Amino acid sequence: MLRLLQVNRNVRSIRRYRQIIGVLAEYGLGQLLEYLNLSQMVAASRRLLRRGSGRSTDHLSPPQRLRLAMEELGPTFIKLGQLLSTRADIIPPAFVAELALLQDSVPSIPFALIQAEIERELGAPTASRFALLQQEAMAAASIAQVHRARLIGGEDVVVKVRRPGVAEAVETDIDILMGVALLLERHMPRSDLYDPVGVVREFAYTIRREMDLSREGHAMERVRDNFRGDPTLYFPRVYWEATARGVLTTEYVDGIKVSDLAAIEAAGLDRREIARRGAVTFLKMVLEHGFFHGDPHPGNVLIMRDNVICLLDFGMVGRLDPDLKRYLTDLLSAVIKKDVKGLVETVVGNVETSETLNLGALKRGVAEFIDHFYEIPLKEIEVGRMLLDFIDLISTHRIKLHPDLTLLVKVLVVVEGMGRELDPQFDMAGHLRPFLERELREQRSPGRIARELEQGVEDYLSLAKSLPRDLKGVLNKINRNRFRIDLEHRGLDRFSRELDRCANRLSLSMIIAALLIGSSIAMQTNRGPLLFGLPALAFFGYSCAGVVGLWWMVAIVRSGRL
Repeated sequence: MLRLLQVNRNVRSIRRYRQIIGVLAEYGLGQLLEYLNLSQMVAASRRLLRRGSGRSTDHLSPPQRLRLAMEELGPTFIKLGQLLSTRADIIPPAFVAELALLQDSVPSIPFALIQAEIERELGAPTASRFALLQQEAMAAASIAQVHRARLIGGEDVVVKVRRPGVAEAVETDIDILMGVALLLERHMPRSDLYDPVGVVREFAYTIRREMDLSREGHAMERVRDNFRGDPTLYFPRVYWEATARGVLTTEYVDGIKVSDLAAIEAAGLDRREIARRGAVTFLKMVLEHGFFHGDPHPGNVLIMRDNVICLLDFGMVGRLDPDLKRYLTDLLSAVIKKDVKGLVETVVGNVETSETLNLGALKRGVAEFIDHFYEIPLKEIEVGRMLLDFIDLISTHRIKLHPDLTLLVKVLVVVEGMGRELDPQFDMAGHLRPFLERELREQRSPGRIARELEQGVEDYLSLAKSLPRDLKGVLNKINRNRFRIDLEHRGLDRFSRELDRCANRLSLSMIIAALLIGSSIAMQTNRGPLLFGLPALAFFGYSCAGVVGLWWMVAIVRSGRL
């Protein structure tokens, strides 16, 4: 049975590979395959381009082509594009801006399929859970679809249902993406800085969590517990009796979208107060709780009576451990204080850098970055945009940032943008300063210092305890001649393949030349059977040389490398 499942998965992968190649070819992205040194796939993509679908993409930029191709390839690639749009440290700004426009909105699927999926996930008929389940979808995305409903007890709810078959399709795409990442790691110069395999693993972890809708319910309750007792916020209740891995049932909340400024004004709500509460909520999530909403776009933020803010859709969340929070605090503090030396020391001392890092060039770049904002009043600085510029700066020096930090910066841009829409005088830096000062005081407090010293002593004791055992293991391997050092030659694989290709072409040329010379000698002998009045052996040799030579020339022309 397991073998049959594996065969089915391999068949799906082959079909999906063909589909991906076809879409990339249609959008003029066949060069991606050539970059990976997949010559046969490049030739296939060019044949597809010649056949064409009548779609012209010449007027589109490469980022636009990539975005449209990802939208057409479906949920996995849409989510991958959304993830990459948060990684300004590894992809160019033009691609970041374009991938941020990816639309995760698709036509709804028939209600009968949704109802069957709900019953399969809950293990019971829908009538046993819901008194009413509307057939028309409220919203439809690539992974899940949302319907209004009413529970048996009379509570109005929203039911989020994972699309049937999407989990299997995503797993197939993850396998393919991992294969592509391995090729990138092999062929891309300095791939260790971009870590394509690590990016795919991070993406696989994120999208698998997002497909488990029960995790979204737990994330919502965790944030609600973090803000327990705060009257300025409201979080929908999760109904666990009607929730499973593929179904999430939450309370229906009637509110005004934060982007509907006219409705907010008509309801007599205070836009300035809403902006302040939103900023404080977000900063508390990040700098106090270390667990924050990862997708607070206007559709996920509702405003209720008395300026109460309701957050929806916790499918994407970010996490900051204490070390990462401390790094972020030091970074923001140095930026706001315009401290060049402190900013450089924070960046270099806490992240993974290249061996070829030019520290002098980095200092000059940071100084120019600070000078750009030096004369601007603090309240006029857009903190999110400033951090995006800073990420762009350090990415040019091949410095990698933690993925949750890049996600945080993107979220900060969105939150700050909503704040300025609500209140033109909105000052994110002013709201940020008290949190930074409080965190810095906490870092210097005797209790925190004592805990860090205690942790350091424990680490050294653990090292001292394990060191003799580790040394004994190394010495034993040396005594038994089993000690081995593995050396990795980066960049030689492509060279060896090119060398093999050249050798094969040279060998084929020699074979063709030998056929021509041998056939010419046989032609002069006039011995053996004749064909069309010519020696049959010579005729056969010329024919073989002609067919092989023609096939060889066609292959070279198709490869695009004359």
